[in-house]
This record gives sequence, C-alpha cells and structure tokens, in this order.
Amino acid sequence: RTVKAREVLVAMVEQLRLVVGPDLLARMQELKMTMHEVLTLASVIEKETGSGGERPEISAVFHNRLKKHIPLQSDPTVIYGLPAFDGNLHKKDLSHPSPYNTYRVRGLPPGPIANPGIQAIRATLYPSDSHSLYFVSRNDGTHQFSATLIEHNQAVEKYQKRPFRRASLPRM
Repeated sequence: RTVKAREVLVAMVEQLRLVVGPDLLARMQELKMTMHEVLTLASVIEKETGSGGERPEISAVFHNRLKKHIPLQSDPTVIYGLPAFDGNLHKKDLSHPSPYNTYRVRGLPPGPIANPGIQAIRATLYPSDSHSLYFVSRNDGTHQFSATLIEHNQAVEKYQKRPFRRASLPRM
C-alpha cells in the first residue's frame, strides 16, 4: 500500500501527542514554550550528546544562554545549515550565513535540526539546576561544563588544544 505524506505526518503528530502526554504539556506551559520551541531545542540537545545523562546539563546551558541573550553556539546547528559537510567543522563554517547558524544568530534556530527522542524532550523541559554557560567535548563521548569563560577556556585548552592522550593505552 502506498502511504501519502499527509498520512505519515498525521501519524507522527498523533504519536508525539501520545509520547508527550499531559504532564509534559503542562510543563511546556510553565516554561512558556511552544511545542515548536521544545522540539527545536530538544533536537539540538539530541545532536549535541550521545551521553543521555548529560542531556539535562546541556539543556541547562542552552536555557541559561537563552535567558542571557547569549548565542547558543551549537556546532550541530552550523552543520545542519551548511550546503555540504565533510565531517570536519572548520573555523570558516562558523561564519556561514545560515538562519541555523547559532554562532551568528541569537535564539533558537528556525526549526528542529533532527528528530528528538523523548529523553531530549524531557531534558528540554527539565534542565538541571546549573549555572553552566559553556561545554566542550572531552573527546570520550562526554563534556566538560563550565560556568565562566575562564573555566571554559581552560577546558578547551585541556581537551581540545593539547594532544588527546588516553590514560588506559599502554606505552610501547
């Protein structure tokens, strides 16, 4: 049987309503967020980490940045807006003129950049109680979170600028 695009969309919206439920809808109202805003932010959180336990902390960083009108500066949003991506994000990409480039554009991107899972949606609605404004990859699937730019720059130096060494690898 051939399924029409509209049927697929209706099924997706119905499934979303079932998954989100009244408790999360009430929380959206408390936060004064629309479903579109929740799904957009959740999609960014989804793409930022593979570590489920970090989602609420990443959510807190983005909520804190939004409250302070600081650009989100999310690499996955930049990648989404690029016409082509070779697997490496370059400095020039951060200035690419795209409405999805959250290094250039303040606030949320115009729409979701991925299909967020329920854990990312929950993290969006229940961010951790944190003052963090920054995070950087530790190159092991986790992130280092920082409340100040000084702390963040130290973390960048430690995890990104110095050669990454795994302590568990034996020396030859």
